[in-house]
Amino acid sequence: MEKIGVFVIDNNTIFREGLRQSLSRTEDIEVLGDTDVGDEALELVMSFSPEIALVDIGVPLLNGLNLARQITQRSPGISIVVLTPYDDDEHLFQAVKSGAASYLSKDTSADELASVIRRIHRGEHIINETVLARPKVAERVLKQFQDLSLMGTAIETLSAPLTSRELEILSYVAHGYINKQVAHKLGISEQTIKNHVSSILRKLDANDRTQAVVLALRYGWISSQVNQPLESATSEAGPNH
Repeated sequence: MEKIGVFVIDNNTIFREGLRQSLSRTEDIEVLGDTDVGDEALELVMSFSPEIALVDIGVPLLNGLNLARQITQRSPGISIVVLTPYDDDEHLFQAVKSGAASYLSKDTSADELASVIRRIHRGEHIINETVLARPKVAERVLKQFQDLSLMGTAIETLSAPLTSRELEILSYVAHGYINKQVAHKLGISEQTIKNHVSSILRKLDANDRTQAVVLALRYGWISSQVNQPLESATSEAGPNH
């Protein structure tokens, strides 16, 4: 069985050892290495090249967040799970800005952490769920990246600057679907879905899917109700778009 490679970055040695022992009990997850939030952490992560990095953003806060941001910039293929002792809106907002895929309290159980690691391995961006459940953070995310000069016309008319196919895909993304699942639903290739997502982010000037979803929900371009996106957009766009 191919294991999911994980690297742990935390200033508490005992906590790191506890994570290593807990995750070692799983058959599909392997802790490749660990270190504190120091000057050498970035290069260590790069050398081990894990699929997922667990990053402490406790004290000092900025060190962990800066490290998370540097990892995503240097190696976008490494997903970040932010671990925080303070589950509040400010920490969540900063985690979103760092490009994290998930935001977890350090009190999270080992089983829940393992589940999150597996979901991220499947391609899910779990932090979306956390942001959408906290309206104040969602609004801050929107304001942080929104360019009114570029989006003014679309906002005034409440008309999305996206195609019907892109809106449909973004609706699936908002409700937790990963690329592979969306591709199966729409009967097109996973690479085509990736291309559409890239187009969505470019058009909305969004850094990631979370920001794109927040913007689309804010202006009513997609629904927040947990249901199936309308199939009419599929028929309009055709199977090859």
